[in-house]
Amino acid sequence: MKFDVAIIGSGLAGLSVALHLAEKHKVVVISKGELLDGASNWAQGGIAAVLDSGDSHDQHIDDTLVAGAGLCDEGATRYIVEHGREAIEWLIAQGVPFTRDASAELGYHLTREGGHSQRRIIHAADATGHAVQVTLEQRVRAHPNITLLEHHCAIDLIHSRKLDPQAEPRCLGLYVQDTRAGRVLAIAAARTVLATGGAGKVYLYTSNPDSATGDGIAMAWRAGCRVANMEFIQFHPTCLYHPYAKSFLISEALRGEGALLKLPPSAGAAAGTRFMPEHDERAELAPRDIVARAIDFEMKKRGLDHVDLDISHQSPEFIREHFPTIMARCLEFGIDITRQPIPVVPAAHYTCGGVVTDMAGRTDLPGLHAVGETAYTGLHGANRLASNSLLECLVLGRSAAADIEQGLATGRSVADVPAWDESRVTDADEEVVIAHNWDELRRFMWNYVSIVRTDKRLERAQHRIALLKEEIAEYYANFRISRDLLELRNLVDVAQLIVASALTRKESRGLHFSQDYPRTLPRATPTILPGKDA
Repeated sequence: MKFDVAIIGSGLAGLSVALHLAEKHKVVVISKGELLDGASNWAQGGIAAVLDSGDSHDQHIDDTLVAGAGLCDEGATRYIVEHGREAIEWLIAQGVPFTRDASAELGYHLTREGGHSQRRIIHAADATGHAVQVTLEQRVRAHPNITLLEHHCAIDLIHSRKLDPQAEPRCLGLYVQDTRAGRVLAIAAARTVLATGGAGKVYLYTSNPDSATGDGIAMAWRAGCRVANMEFIQFHPTCLYHPYAKSFLISEALRGEGALLKLPPSAGAAAGTRFMPEHDERAELAPRDIVARAIDFEMKKRGLDHVDLDISHQSPEFIREHFPTIMARCLEFGIDITRQPIPVVPAAHYTCGGVVTDMAGRTDLPGLHAVGETAYTGLHGANRLASNSLLECLVLGRSAAADIEQGLATGRSVADVPAWDESRVTDADEEVVIAHNWDELRRFMWNYVSIVRTDKRLERAQHRIALLKEEIAEYYANFRISRDLLELRNLVDVAQLIVASALTRKESRGLHFSQDYPRTLPRATPTILPGKDA
């Protein structure tokens, strides 16, 4: 199969690149599941952009730099923030039904989230990601130049030097498995775009969908691309604590609208007491890393399973209007948030590092771009500011598409690539090995490499990762592939990168907190790891 552009991932970043390019070019969008299965569809809060005269680019930039704990790239931050309004206007033109407010300058309601000095979050009630994704999905499905390959799992990139060691380094496309039919396809493309999202599933508890297995980061690293800042995994402070809720995210917008964090009944005499003012002067509106560590501290100190998030002091009408999705989901588990607090725990939420790119999404490998959570642009630094992620998807999706458009104008032909070779593999004898390894990886990453770290814990994780990599490599070499095996292979590579990055950083900064190095160094530098074959 040959295309001008192959896009791996169907979230906001991937779909926006596809729509910007499809007027002139033949595009394929590859999704592991349905188009709406990714993390973009789960995003609740909204998109941060300067949309009101009372706000300014400089204020948004300053808020981002403060949250990023000195590690944001100021040039990248300025570029993304200054292109925010046109990105929102593009979404509005696509038909995204943002929540209206007749009294607002632009005519849309703006909310505020932790770390923001102004109300600048445009949203569609509390299901912004879904509203955006549904709108773009309809346009993508209707476009004659876009081919959709749903239920297709990326295996690996096709590197020119794997075919000819003397060739110029270049990405020629990728191999994908049709997970329903079990067959492997070779897809040749003049340009390949990684838009595969983050790697939250490397942890036992995560707000991410099942597809968030770090595929793009692992594939790019194996192809020789640098990755950066992988130690900075953002743990969302408030995910619903319930055995059947599967870490349902409770949006930061609740705290933006006055929700309070309190100790639960199991805290005894202290039950019902707010604790955030003791941890930070911004209390519930402190950045996510501070709130997550505060909750983790209170839970460990008092032996709690969770803490409470209480917005019941607001009127039922207000809650119903602003948070209908969260209200309905909590009711499914017998929690009426108009009268009761929500039990919450932190969970792995966002991968702030990723594949190193420039402002056009270009990676170290010619022909390969990366956008969205997969990429490291320098915007998020040591901690992502709330609602900047969808903004980055839009702005970098557009700039990557423009760069690809310019490159395709040179008329570079699509290279021939060989078919996938399964001649020396057999069917797996015991697939339970994959399930056991997957479970082991996620548990020791949660225990040793989560919110609070030590070198001893990191070294334990590193040792276990090395053993797992040997087992997985042997399995991958001898047996036919499956989605579970491909994802496990990618997750163990990502785990290796997270631990290596964490061991490199001899300080505590932003999302990386080390008990061995609790101080923050005066000079902030990103952690950049070379690609596997570099």
